[in-house]
Amino acid sequence: MDLVNFPEMSRGDLRDMRIAIDTAFRSFTRAYGETLEQIFHPIQILLVFIENILIDSPWVLVLAGIALLIWALSRSPKIVAGTVIALLLIGYFGMWEDTMRTIAMVAVCTLIAVAIGIPTGILMARSNRANQIVTPILDMMQTMPSFVYLIPVVMIFGLGKVPGVIAVVIYAVPPIIRLTNLGIRQVPADVLEAADAFGSSAGQKLRDVQLPLALPTIMAGVNQTIMMSLAMVVVASMIGVRGLGQPVLQAINNQYFTLGVMNGLAIVAIAIIFDRATQAYGKRLQKHLEAVHG
Repeated sequence: MDLVNFPEMSRGDLRDMRIAIDTAFRSFTRAYGETLEQIFHPIQILLVFIENILIDSPWVLVLAGIALLIWALSRSPKIVAGTVIALLLIGYFGMWEDTMRTIAMVAVCTLIAVAIGIPTGILMARSNRANQIVTPILDMMQTMPSFVYLIPVVMIFGLGKVPGVIAVVIYAVPPIIRLTNLGIRQVPADVLEAADAFGSSAGQKLRDVQLPLALPTIMAGVNQTIMMSLAMVVVASMIGVRGLGQPVLQAINNQYFTLGVMNGLAIVAIAIIFDRATQAYGKRLQKHLEAVHG
């Protein structure tokens, strides 16, 4: 037995295995690529619709609309003022259109991730079997290099918005799933026993007890999903997703320091705006639910 060289598959067998897998995946994309494109086409329609509203509308109206949205979420004059100042600076330095594209992308990806993540997290919290099945999948999704996600989606959908959205959602959805599951599982047992004593059904217990108490953790998951969506925007620019990621990629390729830093700071500003607004909304919603149910 050779104890120096690690036993490994022969190069010929390894090559044959790779060819077989690649051929099978190409056959799958040829057979079902158009069907999958039709399934995901509404996502492209939604994204283009939001982009057109943000880009083609007068900037004053867009700025006012975003400020009103941030006020509705946060009810904080400081957060609204910071949002307006940040967006005015972004527009002044010529990054308005790219920023609107990025906001549209992050908004759509976050909505999809939340729509998938919260029900999945609830399922994991209510079923140990589902938890055991989904957890390794989440581990793989969070540790897989982000560039790897681009390979299958580009092979199926080509370049453009839809593969970018799918790659971003895959990368960003694990936090909301994990933290929804964690938040519901951390609800104290004595609270659940009290709900059972009052004759609450499983649905009533989830709606009136578990979700309100888990809300801070769930909102932390939403925040993390938004942050990871913004981080993935730069990577998604490699497959044709327009926005702030493309100038950053251009700056990397051409060593343009100022261009990269300016667009990077614009991404940071959007991240802070989303983060502060969702955190404030979560706190307000929790207080409201505590007042209603407490």
